[in-house]
Amino acid sequence: MITRRQFTVALGTLAAAGVTGGLFRHPKAWAEPMATKTTTGYGPLIDDPKGILSLPKGFTYDVLSSFGELMNDGNRVPDRADGMGCIALDDEHVALVRNHELQPKHVAEFGPGQPSPLKTPKAYDSNDKGEALPGGTSTIVVNTKTGKKVKEYLSLTGTIRNCSGGITPWGSWLTCEESVDKPSSTNSQYHGYVFEVAGNAEGLVEPKPIKALGRFNHEAVCVDPDTGIVYLTEDRGDSLLYRLVPNEYGNLHAGGQLQALAVKGYPKFDTRNWQKQEMPVSSWVDCEWVDIENPDSAEDDLRNQGYQSGAALFARGEGVHWGQGEFYFCCTNGGNKKLGQVMRYQPSPYEGTPSEHDQPGRLQLFVESSDAQVFNFGDNLTVAPNGHLIVCEDQYTAVVDNHLRGITPDGEVYPFAQLAVQTELAGACFSPDGSTLFVNVYSPAQTLAIRGPWKHLS
Repeated sequence: MITRRQFTVALGTLAAAGVTGGLFRHPKAWAEPMATKTTTGYGPLIDDPKGILSLPKGFTYDVLSSFGELMNDGNRVPDRADGMGCIALDDEHVALVRNHELQPKHVAEFGPGQPSPLKTPKAYDSNDKGEALPGGTSTIVVNTKTGKKVKEYLSLTGTIRNCSGGITPWGSWLTCEESVDKPSSTNSQYHGYVFEVAGNAEGLVEPKPIKALGRFNHEAVCVDPDTGIVYLTEDRGDSLLYRLVPNEYGNLHAGGQLQALAVKGYPKFDTRNWQKQEMPVSSWVDCEWVDIENPDSAEDDLRNQGYQSGAALFARGEGVHWGQGEFYFCCTNGGNKKLGQVMRYQPSPYEGTPSEHDQPGRLQLFVESSDAQVFNFGDNLTVAPNGHLIVCEDQYTAVVDNHLRGITPDGEVYPFAQLAVQTELAGACFSPDGSTLFVNVYSPAQTLAIRGPWKHLS
């Protein structure tokens, strides 16, 4: 296997020889965007007689959890199931830590039959009645040998709009607040933080915001298992891509330096391609990182701080997932037709150190949609064991037709699943052995386990 260091050295050799392929050169204007490449994937989708999820031949799903069901801790399954991570507990069990994108106004909507709004000292924030804000996470423990749910319970409460997040190499889930609410009549704390939930937590964790990861409209995170560097997306039309270079591997509360990505040689570069094709599909740009001086700002201004220092703009950064020595992230309404982009980042072999200046990390526009029928508003995503991406669509129309879209390593898009319910799919994540894809139906919340011949495509 080629290491990141070997890859980068080889790239430098090719560049010196003039063989740069898709490397970026900035002209005054670009031609019209290319059509999105497609492929057949696993074949045509078969209508689901249960009216939930259509899948290709050979694939099936089971429902593990549904909104309003009684959990083992006496609470009911909350609604608005969003991002989710799969964490191995032992050879036979995984923990699915699942976000619930609930706001203060939803405090009475935990689920049918909930005896009363939750009151607990382990809530991060409560209303003036002492009732925990309903945002947070729940955990489902699944036996991967039998495919059955073992238990289910709340694992974090009192937060606002837990949208997505990411798993860590040390066995936890980082859950992100897509909110910058200040103290008000409905809540007493500042919001806009990331919280950590251990995969093996057996109930509510102590809700401690990781302030080094910044206060902004968080979406998702991923962690480089080699360095412990955390990469973060922001759901804004003028969002940035952030990273935290931690002071201590695996201990994010020990702090570090929060930074934003900039395109080397092109300060304030616009990757969104809304007006013209500033960044062509498949092109690569070298990157550098600028410091965020005040990561815990009381104002929603981190993206302004970074942009004024030269950071690049992205179109609503959303799901992000670490693959093999690189990560991918969605920009929901990026592109000339504002249908969505997928970006790809390959870190420097010296990421987070002064030496990265000479061998920088690289950013690629991997996919940009030119057709709503092919790819429309990608949100959460994951990397499959075969290297394909599985992307959850989240369309913003009165009537939605959301899919799980597969993307090959060559950037070819295909439909993997179609949701028959008028909501979105979210939180796609694979079991450690690659046999099962877990995914949420957003509302009414359900968590599904999809199994089938994943290895038929490579």
